[in-house]
Amino acid sequence: MREEAARRFGRNLFKARRRAGYSQEELAALCSLHRTEIGLVEKGRRLPRVDTLVKLASALDVKADDLVHGIGWALAAPGRPGTLYVAHLGLSHVGE
Repeated sequence: MREEAARRFGRNLFKARRRAGYSQEELAALCSLHRTEIGLVEKGRRLPRVDTLVKLASALDVKADDLVHGIGWALAAPGRPGTLYVAHLGLSHVGE
């Protein structure tokens, strides 16, 4: 499920970046990240840490909620672990 969450985040990031008119290189520079990190996240190969999420949302002038849209945590019964889920909503709403 973590892989699905990474792919959803990547699609959301890609759409927000394109909407903002930035290249991967430009966004990376704004966030003090390497361009390859942006590429890996957009391809769903990495799920970013919270500090990276904040940097990306700030640079793109979107809410962090927009980048995690469709990704959630399902609570379980007491004493049981919850689970990460990805809502199958089609494409992200960012920029639509």
